[in-house]
Amino acid sequence: MMGLWLGCKKEEPEPDDKPVYNPTPYTLLRPAGFPAPLEPADNPTTVEGVALGRKLFYETLLSGNNTQSCGSCHNQSLSFSDNGNIFSVGIDGIQGTRNAQALINLAFNLRFFWDGRAESLEQQALEPIPNPIEMHQSWPDAVSKLKNAKNYNNEFYAAFGTYDFDSSHVSKALAQFMRTLISYNSRLDKRLRYEINLTPQEMNGFSIFMTERGDCFHCHNIDAGRLLTDNQFHNNGLDSAFSDLGLAGVTGNPSDMGKFLTPTLRNIALTAPYMHDGRFATLEEVVEHYNAGGKPSATVDPLMKHVGTGLNLSVQDKADLVAFLKTFTDSTFINEPAFKNPF
Repeated sequence: MMGLWLGCKKEEPEPDDKPVYNPTPYTLLRPAGFPAPLEPADNPTTVEGVALGRKLFYETLLSGNNTQSCGSCHNQSLSFSDNGNIFSVGIDGIQGTRNAQALINLAFNLRFFWDGRAESLEQQALEPIPNPIEMHQSWPDAVSKLKNAKNYNNEFYAAFGTYDFDSSHVSKALAQFMRTLISYNSRLDKRLRYEINLTPQEMNGFSIFMTERGDCFHCHNIDAGRLLTDNQFHNNGLDSAFSDLGLAGVTGNPSDMGKFLTPTLRNIALTAPYMHDGRFATLEEVVEHYNAGGKPSATVDPLMKHVGTGLNLSVQDKADLVAFLKTFTDSTFINEPAFKNPF
């Protein structure tokens, strides 16, 4: 592991008003067509855990100078992406090197971060707090501040049955909350449920998306779980040489050079800029990248079948494809009261 601190050995005194530890099971949504959500056996989702995780997601005490929270770089109104920034800026004014990913349907994901270095949400949640270019606070200091803050001790006891909580309990609570961030009510979803019809323009975009004309469906299949991601890693022809190794930086395998985790396209119209480095400002630029065929390299994905030739979509076809991508926007998700800042 990374030497992350998991808590001190000292037992915390139990208050006189000790609550009852009897957590209430929380059933995660499984919308029609979705796979079963993934929950680790040692962190079942509970009402108490989700409520605590929601507070911690917006808690600025987790940053070294008490100014930033997870929610600072993951704005609900933009599908929990970072306010249109190419790179996020931490508490010391240092800019990151990858675009902050939108937090959508994480309960169904197998790997996390662009390079897939985290295999669970619990593992993912441990990283930003001590990261020196993000929230820049040691876990001992973060936990100490929470233990000295009003109400948190009882809330951790209600969720996990202990006052002697540590970073593992913080990450578990955050993971429980993030698993509830499920998007399933876009115009596309309503069409798939036969509640509405799409426009002729959107339907042409759908045809391009789901056939070899656009080649989008290979990695963002609508029918395979409705997640709009295959949860796999691909080199999608962004570069011929790599300043960011992507998956290869984790595996050490040269064949993984330039491969990044396929992002979901849900709420894609809200989460600009695009790609791991935020190089494309608009959906039109993304579509043109694929239309042009991408750049050749030793590890470019076989699914990029048009490198050097391009898709040759017409101006109208490209506009129709963008119109279809906008049907993935879920206004219910970005306005859901249960996801908002509780403070």
